[in-house]
Amino acid sequence: MKLRSIVLSAAALITMSGAAFAQFQNAEKATDYRQSVMTVIGTHFGRIGAVVKGEAPYNKDEVAKNAAIVAMMSTLPWQAFGPGTEGGKAKSEVWSESDKFKSAAEKMQLAAANLNTAAQSGDLESIKKAFGATGQTCKGCHDDFKKK
Repeated sequence: MKLRSIVLSAAALITMSGAAFAQFQNAEKATDYRQSVMTVIGTHFGRIGAVVKGEAPYNKDEVAKNAAIVAMMSTLPWQAFGPGTEGGKAKSEVWSESDKFKSAAEKMQLAAANLNTAAQSGDLESIKKAFGATGQTCKGCHDDFKKK
């Protein structure tokens, strides 16, 4: 039931994305939006990380819920990196190397989807591998496109 609520919420967010894009004509609003999305991703990814590292007990349902949130949220921040939205912790390369940035975003989304698939299966070893791969895509993008 909780997963259904998450999916319905995701659908509502995606539906509203067209209206949200209009709000990103203001760089400050775009920055706030993408930082908020990344915070939510980081929170739920961190919860999975605690399990993967053995710092928290493995609860299949909780890991699956967190992975579903990460996968859904991974689709959202990119619309807030359009022209005129420069600022925040994003390097100028986000806009000057937009094809490279878009490729990195797509890799992250794919990795997050794979993490979600692994989490839904309940196989902890698969989750650990997918978690590592997802973390690498996050790191790669942050190394190239986020100010330290």
